[in-house]
Amino acid sequence: MGFPLSHYCRFLCVIVLLPVLCKCEDTFTYSRAAYYGTPDGLGTPNGACGFGEYGRSVNGGNVAAASRLFRDGTGCGACYQVRCKMPSLCADDGTEVVVTDHGQGDNTDFILSPRGFSMLARPNKAADLIPYGVVGIEYRRVPCQYPDTNIFFKVHEHSRFPDYLAIVMLYQAGLSDITAVDIWKEDSLAWRGMRNSYGAVWDMPNPPKGPVSLRFQVSRGGGQQWVQLMNVIPSDWEAGVAYDSLFQLDY
Repeated sequence: MGFPLSHYCRFLCVIVLLPVLCKCEDTFTYSRAAYYGTPDGLGTPNGACGFGEYGRSVNGGNVAAASRLFRDGTGCGACYQVRCKMPSLCADDGTEVVVTDHGQGDNTDFILSPRGFSMLARPNKAADLIPYGVVGIEYRRVPCQYPDTNIFFKVHEHSRFPDYLAIVMLYQAGLSDITAVDIWKEDSLAWRGMRNSYGAVWDMPNPPKGPVSLRFQVSRGGGQQWVQLMNVIPSDWEAGVAYDSLFQLDY
């Protein structure tokens, strides 16, 4: 997937400004969760994060729409441990879900995919839990984990080569949020900010010609750092194609 590495050079620069932080949020928050219906029990490819098919199937389809945790799209891709509060029906550890959509229910923080909701249950108890529809839960944010997988930059399907470029990041591990994305303009030797179009989608009309170099701002716990990836998307990029960054976050 993506453009052969031999066709262009890539330089990676990570400027670390964050302190070493713990690997999860220890405090659970009490709330409620519901579920939405899909034909196959997985997520929806039409979620507000703009992930497309990835939003339907990532994490085995254990995904969620979030309300306040959506945070105008900054919360897209975040991972949460969710466990319900009926001891006879609910698994002790619950399940982990990935935020791929925005949605509000009856005082809920999450609306889970059918598979995600059923994974809250103890073995052989999902059929008893599903009829409740809405359940009390507790949740905490946990690191997303994608072993042996790098971040991919997907050129969104709405892109039009060479006049309009929209991208979305897939398989972002760790606990951090992406709060800004810049693109390098070789003609002016300067970084230019991309627009957060919606959800996790960043775009720019009339992008620079040639291989695309990006930097993105990673934020967590009040600290920030920039990650800079040169020539990470080829000059002849195509809409719908995801390009391997050869890089992954671990914080």
